[in-house]
Amino acid sequence: MTNKKHISRRDFFKLTGAAGMAIAGWTACSRSAQQAASGETTKEIPTDQMTYRTHPKTGEKVSILGYGCMRWPTIKRENSKEGEEEIDQEAVNQLVDYAIAHGVNYFDTSPAYCKGQSEHATGIALHKHPRNKYFIATKLSNFAPSTWSREASLEMYHNSFKELQVDYIDYMLLHAVGMGGGMEEFEARYIKNGMLDFLVEERKAGRIRNLGFSYHGDIRVFDYLLSQHDKYQWDFVQIQMNYLDWEHAKEINPRNTNAEYLYGELAKRNIPAIIMEPLLGGRLSKVHDHIVARLKQREPERSVASWAFRFVGTFPNVLTVLSGMTFMEHLQDNLRSYCPLQPLTQEETQFLYDTADLMMQYPTIPCNDCKYCMPCPYGIDIPSILLHYNKCVNEGNVPENAQAENYRKARRAFLIGYDRSVPRLRQANHCIGCKQCISHCPQSIDIPKELHRIDAFVEDLKQNKL
Repeated sequence: MTNKKHISRRDFFKLTGAAGMAIAGWTACSRSAQQAASGETTKEIPTDQMTYRTHPKTGEKVSILGYGCMRWPTIKRENSKEGEEEIDQEAVNQLVDYAIAHGVNYFDTSPAYCKGQSEHATGIALHKHPRNKYFIATKLSNFAPSTWSREASLEMYHNSFKELQVDYIDYMLLHAVGMGGGMEEFEARYIKNGMLDFLVEERKAGRIRNLGFSYHGDIRVFDYLLSQHDKYQWDFVQIQMNYLDWEHAKEINPRNTNAEYLYGELAKRNIPAIIMEPLLGGRLSKVHDHIVARLKQREPERSVASWAFRFVGTFPNVLTVLSGMTFMEHLQDNLRSYCPLQPLTQEETQFLYDTADLMMQYPTIPCNDCKYCMPCPYGIDIPSILLHYNKCVNEGNVPENAQAENYRKARRAFLIGYDRSVPRLRQANHCIGCKQCISHCPQSIDIPKELHRIDAFVEDLKQNKL
């Protein structure tokens, strides 16, 4: 564990721009700070208190809370095969209606999300609202080599318009640059086939209003694209940022880059930042019990997740913060954090840096439940296995040995919970180590290695061999 250096008051205000609360582009909200801090979940959420940020280039007013459409609710139909689900369109419609009614106007999707169903479902839900009431962000998600050709990429691009039922895209992204093969893969996906030049021309024609990219993995690609800013004039960049990744991302995985660097490079160039994974796929709302107690002692009325949303919202170069809100309670809790946003003080920010240092003591697997690793050719439910393991770590149910004080209770909780969370035919013991999943993981997790480790741990628990 490393300790976050204590930043000076001058450096803090320089970084966050919070001096005097006069942050350019923020829409001031009338509700008092005392009311905002109460976090009373029984109070009705106001429909006119959303905090907005102004895009420095276009003047667009974008809600600080953006809807990430990667995790739409699903439903299992009768006679469907095991593990097969489809998006619950009625639930999606209700969520979108509620979000728009409370000021959310940014919706982020992709051809790759929800097993290819997200754009279609998002388009249906948004289509009944006036087009000037929302911004749509989608991506050229040509991950697979079969989609690297110009023809296949163009087909994907044009299909997004059809699925979303629109004639222009507000925010178009090169999706997850830096993943897999780094620079070589980036060039194959966007340069050699002429797709980046094509997208630039589409922006000139007005069919794309803003052009940017989302970054994962190889920092050389991020740095290269920023070095080309004069040529491409990036309108925004999407990065992973939260209070754990601010300084610890590289410690968690050497291929990652600390968010402090990513954000700083964008701020220097005045490129608006779109934030993904403010909760690390929910991990920062499902922290270790000791961390929950620490946060609740400080702010009993606020949710654990609210700390993460206030953290990223405090930075002035952040245009919007994406959250994959699967259920209404997720949406309502996040709305409370941003209707209006109460920025963190310097002392509160330092409190979160110290909290992140403490979190590094707990050996969770950095899975964000993005499901890019799915489907597994052998039917393994990879995200559910990793998330169950993390849950047990946070609840103290991963005993080191049979002499541990809570061994019997922890053993029972892990094994019973495992069978309830993951059907037996989809558990880790079915992994053959084909490694197909590794290149798809934005967090660069060695998934087969983790599955084999978990499977060995499960067998030891079953046979009482710890």
